[in-house]
Amino acid sequence: MSRYTTILFDADNTLLDFTRSERDALIDTLHLMGIVPDEEMIAKYSAINDAMWKKLERGEIEKAALRVARFEEFARCYGWQLDVCKMASSYTDFLSQKAYLMDGALETCRRLAVHCRLYVITNGLKFVQERRFSATPLAPLFLDAFISEEMGAEKPHKAYFDEVANRIPSFLPEKTLIVGDSLSSDIRGGINVGIDTCWFNPKGSAVPENMPITYVVQRLEEILPLVLD
Repeated sequence: MSRYTTILFDADNTLLDFTRSERDALIDTLHLMGIVPDEEMIAKYSAINDAMWKKLERGEIEKAALRVARFEEFARCYGWQLDVCKMASSYTDFLSQKAYLMDGALETCRRLAVHCRLYVITNGLKFVQERRFSATPLAPLFLDAFISEEMGAEKPHKAYFDEVANRIPSFLPEKTLIVGDSLSSDIRGGINVGIDTCWFNPKGSAVPENMPITYVVQRLEEILPLVLD
């Protein structure tokens, strides 16, 4: 028996180690463009990229524009005169080849899949997410992946989660749990639609007092007793 019958997992930095993938893909891209990367460059790009995705969540930028805009800003920071469209395209291709699992992801999902229906919910780029996820041993454990490009809306917007509910047979919100690392997309989205949430918080960051998060875990394995009776 399980407390929940449907688990909606975020992908990046919940199941897949996006931080590592981003780093490796950026290093490959910079080498391709004739630039020797350093730690400051990697941190700068990561901050720019994160800010761009937050803009996407707020509806301030379209995903197609985001793909190049982040590299325009990155190049501008260093005064590089580069083909940013080539840079963006190369990065996306490299990123799609980087699939690393978060610690505990495979074993946790294997145990949950015996009792629950597992789905991926992601705002990531369709080509990148499909290629990365299909290359992992997680893929056979999941029934579907709901990528925002195909959903007509992004997390955390209600329209995204409404469409997820429409696409899952016999969907019951009271028997569903959202698991994710992002307070602004995964957790806020779940709260907006009245679905229980589990914040994956490996760094042990302070829990916001104004967010009614159902559960907080630092390791993915900690989800198991929350779900399985």
